[in-house]
Amino acid sequence: MEVRVLRYFLAVAREGSVTRAARQLHISQPTLSRQLKDLEGELGKKLLVRGSASVRLTEEGMLLRKRAEEILDLVDKTEEEFKALGEVNGGDVHIGAAESPGIRYLARRVRALQEKYPGIRVHLYSGDRGDLAERMERGLLDFTVLVEANDLSRYHALPLPGEDAWGAILRRDHPLAGRESFGPEELTGIPLICPRQGLREELPRWFQERMDRLNIVATYNLAYNGGVLAREGLGCMLTFDGLVDTGPDSPLCFRPLVPALRSRLFLTWKKYAVFSPAAELLLKELRGEG
Repeated sequence: MEVRVLRYFLAVAREGSVTRAARQLHISQPTLSRQLKDLEGELGKKLLVRGSASVRLTEEGMLLRKRAEEILDLVDKTEEEFKALGEVNGGDVHIGAAESPGIRYLARRVRALQEKYPGIRVHLYSGDRGDLAERMERGLLDFTVLVEANDLSRYHALPLPGEDAWGAILRRDHPLAGRESFGPEELTGIPLICPRQGLREELPRWFQERMDRLNIVATYNLAYNGGVLAREGLGCMLTFDGLVDTGPDSPLCFRPLVPALRSRLFLTWKKYAVFSPAAELLLKELRGEG
């Protein structure tokens, strides 16, 4: 498989039309159709179902789309790294990050680095721990920023300053909104909106034996979406302070958990990783060696 042909295939998958994809790629439609047929012949599988005005992917086509995106991400990242070799002033750094107000510290360090090296660009990818670990294993990320990483034996880890405080976010007209804080007993039984990652480690540690009695009505991956559910009255959202707007004009309020539940952030990277010059500079900046 040629990289060029994979880009052609992805263009057709995105556009849902060979005609539109050919126009976008600035090649003729017959040329593009021939390249796609050759790709199907090479793989021995039908990738597209062609209609009168559009195409759709077969199951094999959907698999190739996923793999092609991964391959091209890695190709693009490799090309960026080689272009940056010897270029101390610039380059690209790819960072995966869990949602946390603590990312502000990372942002400040990136800004300080860019003041010294204006050509450095940072690409941030948000996701949960499993997604970020998978992308780093495939070489698509230089670093990941994880919350409360218990098993770091496969990685190097640098603790970042500060901690995130957990709390409950609920509508101001909620019957329990008058409370100043919440303990495990007050949250047992009421509808809860929980982060999927937090359900693995932090929340079971805090709720302990009450964990099995929780009334979890929804889970979320991104705090913004969880905040929408809370705003619509679906339940009480458990999250970090500062991730969802609870200001005076918001219908939501934040109440801390008692006893306090706090989480730390860790910058992680693969052992024996070979960094680009830009990634090396960022690591030095975060270590205070810049």
